[in-house]
Amino acid sequence: MAIKDLKIREGKVDIVVEVIDKGDIREFEKFGKPGRVCNAKVKDDSGEITLTLWNDEIDKVKIGDKIHIINGYVSEWQGEPQLTAGRLGKMEVVGSKEPAEEKETEEKSEEEPAEEPVEEEEVK
Repeated sequence: MAIKDLKIREGKVDIVVEVIDKGDIREFEKFGKPGRVCNAKVKDDSGEITLTLWNDEIDKVKIGDKIHIINGYVSEWQGEPQLTAGRLGKMEVVGSKEPAEEKETEEKSEEEPAEEPVEEEEVK
């Protein structure tokens, strides 16, 4: 399935998308129970759509992650389609990009031990 093919009120959506942006987390109370919601922007080769993340889903997903929505649902908010795993669906992270900062830190820590003995030899 591709984003361009999704239609409002469509269920049984099975799609893999990449998270390109994640909005602010909003807290709410419904039927006396607290909850959290966050909108993320996701894309595939055919386009972009808003993905609504609920509660624990918010913490699972990071910008750059590839996620697989199984049995998802397309709803509508202010005339725009929104994708969600919903109550009956499932969302899994199937891949993620390592931030460049982490790679640089790892490379530096690997190089440092090799550099230190060279400096000690020069001092002697």
